[in-house]
Amino acid sequence: MADPKGFLKVQERELPARRPVALRLMDWKEVYEQQDSSELKRQAGRCMDCGIPFCHQGCPLGNLIPEWNDLMWRGEGAQAIERLHSTNNFPEFTGRLCPAPCESSCVLGINQPAVTIKQVEVSIIDQAFAHGLVKPHPPERLTGKTVAVVGSGPAGLATAQQLTRAGHTVAVFERDDRIGGLLRYGIPDFKMEKKHIEARIAQMQAEGTRFRAGVEIGVDISWSDLKARYDAVVIATGAMVPRDLPIPGRDLLGVHFAMEYLVQANKVGAGDVVPEQLTAEGKHVVVLGGGDTGADCIGTAHRQQALSVTNLAIGIRPPEERAEHQPWPMAPTLFEVSSAHEEGGERVYLASTIEFISNEVGEVRAIRVAETEYIDGRRVPKSGTEREIPADLVLLALGFTGPEAHTLGEQLPVPFDGKGNIERDGDYQTSESGVFVAGDAGRGQSLIVWAIAEGRAAASAVDRFLEGETQLPFPVRPTDHAISL
Repeated sequence: MADPKGFLKVQERELPARRPVALRLMDWKEVYEQQDSSELKRQAGRCMDCGIPFCHQGCPLGNLIPEWNDLMWRGEGAQAIERLHSTNNFPEFTGRLCPAPCESSCVLGINQPAVTIKQVEVSIIDQAFAHGLVKPHPPERLTGKTVAVVGSGPAGLATAQQLTRAGHTVAVFERDDRIGGLLRYGIPDFKMEKKHIEARIAQMQAEGTRFRAGVEIGVDISWSDLKARYDAVVIATGAMVPRDLPIPGRDLLGVHFAMEYLVQANKVGAGDVVPEQLTAEGKHVVVLGGGDTGADCIGTAHRQQALSVTNLAIGIRPPEERAEHQPWPMAPTLFEVSSAHEEGGERVYLASTIEFISNEVGEVRAIRVAETEYIDGRRVPKSGTEREIPADLVLLALGFTGPEAHTLGEQLPVPFDGKGNIERDGDYQTSESGVFVAGDAGRGQSLIVWAIAEGRAAASAVDRFLEGETQLPFPVRPTDHAISL
């Protein structure tokens, strides 16, 4: 246990300060300042080393949170990163992007603010990189077996690293021009600078993982040819089909899916030239959807100097404290103010979008919305409450419906379930022998921590398929869920 009286002596959460809004809107760097080491030590010392650490269950990866909290408090960074890496391949990603269900299930959270688990985690890995503690771990021997991983997001990268370390020859295929998937092009730099991806890729390359960017499976190489070339194939393409809003005016110029917008912004941030870039500069921007992707659009629009930013959500405003139907240790739905929301704009709840309104040349100029009311459990626009909101750019951040299936379904006879996800069994394998699925492609849209957990688990299943046994951990199965009561 870190400090036996830590949770009594320090009862408040201490998080790193965010850079001043006016300053951070001038660049694309991460919004947080470096936290003082004494604050980190105090927060790690609040961990109670519970007899039953519910944070383990809250974390899909089963992170050994009390152990590395204790080591962080003691100043033993080398041991702390060893514990952290034993369950999580990429804490630099989760420590910045995960919504931290572990903190929702922290026992201290019953009557005090939870331990700042996520901040301690990212501090451990950042210090480890800074002090040269993150080293390649190449396999001691090669098995002679080959594996193709399709998709280089967190699930694909976790799968590839585990299988490479097990001795297999792994090639990661990515259709984009750079490795990283949505980590690369879906996450703005102000949430995670891309140097963190580059550092991890360098480690993986030194271990022996091979990366093939700019290769689209199904187009450049058929799925059937890929299966014939490799001893196993892992599909980790994510759930990239965006949820649409088929209402009048949907085809107007200026109405776009969020990822069209974010990908272009990230490419420009990487130094690319994007002809006719989709930008918010000088425009009234309306973002539909109240989730993380919507917040990413808001922060990006502010940095592109939008005239105004309005965020619309069809549902009710979440409560600021746990609702009775979401008791501890469940992960509650709470009202949150992200760094992007802090930077400005208006957030509107119970707003049903009825129509996109055109100007004289076929461009969107406004959207018509109405107050949402609930009738027989359905959300419908309330008659008589209609109004218009100026909009030169509308971004649909309504989530994703499943993986892209057209070439896969045509070239490889794998079935899809009723939700549009690729079907797999308890060992992540499809009906096609040797073809596995990890992450959102099989699970549906989910958290980054689930993607990494599934990547690790799928790697274990692939290793067992190829070798008859495995020593890789198998942390979760497709049927596993976070805490529910």
